[in-house]
Amino acid sequence: MNNALIGLYVALGLAGIAFVIGAIRAARHRKDRRWPTPVEMVVGFVTDFFDTLGIGSFAPTTAIFKLRRMVPDELIPGTLNVGHTPAAITESLIFVTAILVDPMLLVSAVVSSAVGAWLGAGIVARLPRRAIQITMGIALLIAGTVFTAINLGALPGGGTAMTLVGWKFGLAVAINFVLGALMSAGIGLYAPCMITLALLGMHPIAAFPIMMGACALLQPVASLRFFQTGAFAWGPSLGLAFGGVIGVLVAAYIVKSLPLIALRWLVIVVIAYAAFAMLRSAARDGAVSAASTAAVE
Repeated sequence: MNNALIGLYVALGLAGIAFVIGAIRAARHRKDRRWPTPVEMVVGFVTDFFDTLGIGSFAPTTAIFKLRRMVPDELIPGTLNVGHTPAAITESLIFVTAILVDPMLLVSAVVSSAVGAWLGAGIVARLPRRAIQITMGIALLIAGTVFTAINLGALPGGGTAMTLVGWKFGLAVAINFVLGALMSAGIGLYAPCMITLALLGMHPIAAFPIMMGACALLQPVASLRFFQTGAFAWGPSLGLAFGGVIGVLVAAYIVKSLPLIALRWLVIVVIAYAAFAMLRSAARDGAVSAASTAAVE
């Protein structure tokens, strides 16, 4: 095995250990500590099942949380990162060795996204509720637009390359840094990463080990920040974790592929509703805040 890949696996292992230790320490101080409900585990199973097939998990999970009012808006980014981490690590162990991509590009993109996540999580954890609502509302609208463009064939299908050189290599690494930071705000990495690599001429399948390896490293890194601040919901996070790992294994080893176009249309409708609901909540909170300020004056 290439030394770069060995280094990546060591980093993933250390990140996983740090994640478990961080979760145990965080549990000691949580008043809301509880086991997940069956519904929370089903959400994890469904979203990570389709995540393994390339749909992505953050936008659908956000939509479900918002529709069912399962998690307060300001805790959704942390809950997504913490809850989907075990599934992301499982996916990376399956796909990083199954699909041969240039190891240097893979490792560079993964590490870059993890650095972005560490910096981004520190910022997101301190954001007020309304700022998070606006950010996630816009992110959901963007995700819905991207899914629509993919379904309509308006985005590139990609080339045949399994590596990048020169400025394309540097651009891919830089963009993954930004995407890692955005993951901390609950904005999924899969779709923009896949589109970026396709625009740069890479084969569509090459995106899978890169985006899954990136999430497997950046999510535990971001989670350490959220463990420190407590800005995540405990029960729903556990539900995503338990159900998500099972969903990954079923998708990767039993189902393997599905016709995803019809599913994307359904996801688009749900995401659009959740986006407008999130922005409506932000507008309502802003109006309440303005009224409170006027009353004080």
